[in-house]
Amino acid sequence: MSDPYAIRIHETGGPEVLKKEPLDLKQPGPGQALVRQSAVGLNFIDTYFRTGLYPAKFPFTPGGEGAGLVEAVGEGVTSLKVGDRVGYVASGTYATHVTLPADRLLALPDGVSDEDAAAVMLKGLTAWMLLFEIRPIRKGETLLVWAPVGGVGSLLVPWAVSLGTRVIAVTSSEKKAAMARAAGASDVIVGYDNVAAQVKALTDGEGVEVALDSVGKISAEASLASLKKRGWFVSYGNASGPVDPIPPARLSAGGSLVMTRPGLFHFIDTPEALARGAGLLFAALKDGTLKADIGQRFALEDAGEAHRALESGTTTGATILVP
Repeated sequence: MSDPYAIRIHETGGPEVLKKEPLDLKQPGPGQALVRQSAVGLNFIDTYFRTGLYPAKFPFTPGGEGAGLVEAVGEGVTSLKVGDRVGYVASGTYATHVTLPADRLLALPDGVSDEDAAAVMLKGLTAWMLLFEIRPIRKGETLLVWAPVGGVGSLLVPWAVSLGTRVIAVTSSEKKAAMARAAGASDVIVGYDNVAAQVKALTDGEGVEVALDSVGKISAEASLASLKKRGWFVSYGNASGPVDPIPPARLSAGGSLVMTRPGLFHFIDTPEALARGAGLLFAALKDGTLKADIGQRFALEDAGEAHRALESGTTTGATILVP
């Protein structure tokens, strides 16, 4: 195994600002555990910190999820032991090792591999938040899901369908449309023109109860215009850039619409909430409702190449980085 290292940024910019640097291992203090990572998840939020869309204190180590093997535990840790496999949502995972609070580490059940966990922890818990926590989805409802074969979307679609909902998906190509249909989407709109009109046509003029939108700038108005009265616009990503300001009167004009911009960490802020979400996620993985669709693997030291692929829109499913 190579010497410990991390991928850090010292300034905002393109993928070239991601630098491989030596990592001094931090031994676990009371209540902590040291994990040697076997897989790290790649997410769009990593690019937001790199470009400066989200502020970061430099030097900054990107990364929000991973999985690996416990190498050491600190004083007072009884929930884990050396050799346990764990998955986690945490900051700074672009590294060979992480030292984290033990109560934020989730023991991986048999049947869930390290790579699968790294591929779905952040994205899967985000899907859980969107379907179960913000505005719980009900059987018989119709959802509009943007980017249905991306990291979160590829989990959202089959999970939503398993709950008895109809999914109308919006994607950019026929190839991705076929993948969305295979995942359970009943209808797929290809391209971003006249989306709202097509949604209304597919729903007999009624619209959808909830729009789950990770695209952002170019999709927000179409999401709003696709909703029923009192529908929910859930904006949870900025793949095309941040959403332009929306005046409250636009929500009223659309039929007393509700808009929210959730952040996952507000929904897993206690060990109990984290365990509740992870329990449903792991159960869905084990019973086959969800699959960790790993479309791409990159070496961790090639994180810049992985960012380029993600931002170009050529990736499908989840992408993992392998230390």
